[in-house]
Amino acid sequence: MIVTGANSGLGKETVVALASAGARVVLCARDESRGAEALFEAQQRSGSDRISLEYLDLASVASITAFAERIGATHDRLDVLVNNAGLVLDQRWETAEGVELMMGVNHLGHHLLTDLLTDLLVASAPARVISISSVAHRRVGRRLTSEHLAAADSFRAFRQYGRSKLANILFTTELQRRLGPRGVTAACCHPGLVRSGFGAEGDHAVIGPIYEVFGRVLMVSPAVGARTQIGLAATDDVEPFAGRYLVRGRVHRPSRLARDRAHASWLWEESDRLLAGAGGPTTAGDGDRARPLA
Repeated sequence: MIVTGANSGLGKETVVALASAGARVVLCARDESRGAEALFEAQQRSGSDRISLEYLDLASVASITAFAERIGATHDRLDVLVNNAGLVLDQRWETAEGVELMMGVNHLGHHLLTDLLTDLLVASAPARVISISSVAHRRVGRRLTSEHLAAADSFRAFRQYGRSKLANILFTTELQRRLGPRGVTAACCHPGLVRSGFGAEGDHAVIGPIYEVFGRVLMVSPAVGARTQIGLAATDDVEPFAGRYLVRGRVHRPSRLARDRAHASWLWEESDRLLAGAGGPTTAGDGDRARPLA
């Protein structure tokens, strides 16, 4: 099993739970020192020696491509991919290849990662891909466009974050259509309001104070918030959740836009186009870290 964004919060709790259940887990982190700390903690808490650490920066096509190549060279199967990593920012930044950063990490990076690992997932079938969305997708009132993906219109943080979370659900719908017949099940979930530090470590100037004032009262712990994605990864029968959106362990109906299959198909093709323009898996950039727009 692979868990992205696993050096803290939901991702780390997911690694601990899956490793405790006996799974062999790859803990992915974009910061190697924090990843090493998370690896040590996860091994101690789970009592497992079957957790490994891999560097993965979803803001870099080069990093994603190199990671997928390493996994393919060192692992003969992949049963579960948990697309957990995500971020929210208060200004418009770009990935190493010039894509708006929130959309780049939350959606496009996982789109490319899943695509590069598809052969391994199919060869391991029955396999599954679990993606983390958010109720924030309901704040999006119009179908996504190329301009929305690039945040080429006036940039508003929560609006763009909601778009990226809508993209997660549409991605799941289309992935299920494409890979379901080949034995790979896709599902996504909203973990709820979680005290995970998400957006509170300098990423967003508004969310930090909110965490300080309301976090302990209104939000659940990462261990509680991760239960749905852990359950989807570990259940023996994931078929009832194929292509579905879950909240706190139960299937929920997402927004009208999120249920539009033509919209999902368009997003897939547009994501492929954007990634090809950003470098693609065969002409990746130099892997420089994400940068802000002037």
